Amino acid sequence: MVAPRLCGKLVRIAGLTPALFALAATALLSACGLSVDAEQARVCRLALPALNPDGGQIRVLRTVPWLEAYSIRVEYRVDREGRPALERYVICRFAAEGLSANKADLVGLSTEAGPVAGSTVYLLKRFYIDSPEGVAGDPGPGERAAGLIEVPRPLAYGLQQMLSGLPRTAIYGLLAAAYALVFGLVGRFNLAFGELAALGAAATAVGVALLLSLGQAAPLLGLLFGAGCAVFAGAIHGAVGGYWTMARIGGRSGQPSLVATVGLSLALMEYLRIAQGTATVWFPPVWSESWPLLRSTDFVVSITPVSLLTTAIGLSAGGAVLRLMRRSGFGRAWRAYADDPRAAALFGVDGRRLLIRTLALSGGLAGLSGALVVLQYGGLGFAGGFGLGLKALVAAVVGGVGSVAGAFLGGLAIGLFETVWSMLMPIDARDIALYSVLIAVLVFRPGGFFGMKELGPRQV
Repeated sequence: MVAPRLCGKLVRIAGLTPALFALAATALLSACGLSVDAEQARVCRLALPALNPDGGQIRVLRTVPWLEAYSIRVEYRVDREGRPALERYVICRFAAEGLSANKADLVGLSTEAGPVAGSTVYLLKRFYIDSPEGVAGDPGPGERAAGLIEVPRPLAYGLQQMLSGLPRTAIYGLLAAAYALVFGLVGRFNLAFGELAALGAAATAVGVALLLSLGQAAPLLGLLFGAGCAVFAGAIHGAVGGYWTMARIGGRSGQPSLVATVGLSLALMEYLRIAQGTATVWFPPVWSESWPLLRSTDFVVSITPVSLLTTAIGLSAGGAVLRLMRRSGFGRAWRAYADDPRAAALFGVDGRRLLIRTLALSGGLAGLSGALVVLQYGGLGFAGGFGLGLKALVAAVVGGVGSVAGAFLGGLAIGLFETVWSMLMPIDARDIALYSVLIAVLVFRPGGFFGMKELGPRQV
């Protein structure tokens, strides 16, 4: 198992395109110390106090995967007052692994004295593990803070909040870029992107379930396949829904199209409610083991591998879209049509076809953002996309809804704003402050901070 610090050095890759960086980051993170499931390690640690009824301070030394299938070994030390310390270990066997719902179901225990009776394991699970007494007795993952750099408490707290907000920032950036792709081309808002993100989350669940039905429970393979399903579902629904709500509705005013996208949003929400039900499908946590970075006395600044992976995919996808807009034929046609549709048509740009491709690309970004929500937070309900899409719209307007790069930066800025506000101010007033920022931007700079001065496509 590769040490987290070595993995951190390996992730610093130079000279790769954003898409290749995403693939490289995914491959590296899959190899960087992710072989021990954090939830299984927690359940195994909860059994330690029950296996040592004589008392003493339990200190976990090492947690490693074991030779048997679905098994881990926890090595620990029991310090007893007035008596020699004991070096012991326990081997925990589980029912499954990866993305299986029962991966934390303990089915067997062994210690240095031999296997523990099945009846004892049953009673341990039934009356101790995950009970208030058992959870309070968790000895913790061990001496993670040993050798870490000591920093002041305010710096440690602020850095921890920033690291925790990275995935949310990347998700906002993707959705904000999706808004800007459509508005920058035709000057109209598509208000269904939040629901397309929820659709992407549902497609991720379907993709993972398909692989699980085939006996493939590996988290990396399942989530990559699920993310592919999310992008495909978002692109198809975004293109078809956008065709009927935007491409087929002409006229100078964008209000009929805006109302139509509201109807599309409600239709997608109801479609998801009927298809998946009102209960949100939650995935078990994967790659959630904390990697310690810094410390301030007993407070340890840490980050999880899944947060790194979510952030890397989101930022890399955003970078790939920006590169596409700058260096591809599609990007040149998009910029030409956004500047002057009539002049672009004279040079052979098919406006309707370009709009459909743009809707598919923006829908794919929305679907990917939904997959990232599932990867980071475990699930997204059928109505959960509304708030997510609304905040991404705020990010797009603040950044510059007429500019893809500006909107993406606006998403990053809004994620940073939420993180800083949560650190310093009451969190229940965070959304009020966020929408107040939107009002101020619309009054004083309608085109956003990074976009155009006026809220509308450029005119030549």
